[in-house]
Amino acid sequence: MLTKKQKEEVVKDLTDKIKRQKSLIFTDASGVKVKDIQKIRRELKKLEAEYRVAKKSLMEIALKKEKKQMDLSQFSGSLALSFGYKDPISLIKTLTKFAKENEKFKILGGIVEDRVVSIDEIKVLSKIPSKEILLAQLVGCIKGPISGFVNVLNGNMRNLVGVLNAIKETK
Repeated sequence: MLTKKQKEEVVKDLTDKIKRQKSLIFTDASGVKVKDIQKIRRELKKLEAEYRVAKKSLMEIALKKEKKQMDLSQFSGSLALSFGYKDPISLIKTLTKFAKENEKFKILGGIVEDRVVSIDEIKVLSKIPSKEILLAQLVGCIKGPISGFVNVLNGNMRNLVGVLNAIKETK
């Protein structure tokens, strides 16, 4: 049982994390083995994200302090929070992948960029390519017309060289 002082510290810590997050995903951690929880924590640490288990009542207080509208009473079982501080999509991809590997780990919903998202929306977001892939695709789209333009300019020079060689051979 937590003392009042400990509860205040937990709420303060959660409030700070909620303030800094770009994505906040709620998961059901009941029945998940400790080694699996440690595995997900290690994975999330690589992404500059965190995984935290806390009481629902303390989560609700922290969410209200940060003016985030999320009804936690709809969730049953042991509730955990995943905080993504950098890239919201990579957090969602990692949690979705872990949920596929571990049937007891369930994603319940969340808040992404200050917008409440459902499980279905999280599934859609998990299918978005990573930031690096999207940037590579953008560079490819930009490079295509430039490459074509360079080929057109080179074609004129090749034709000129061909004409000059033809003139040289006829002499």
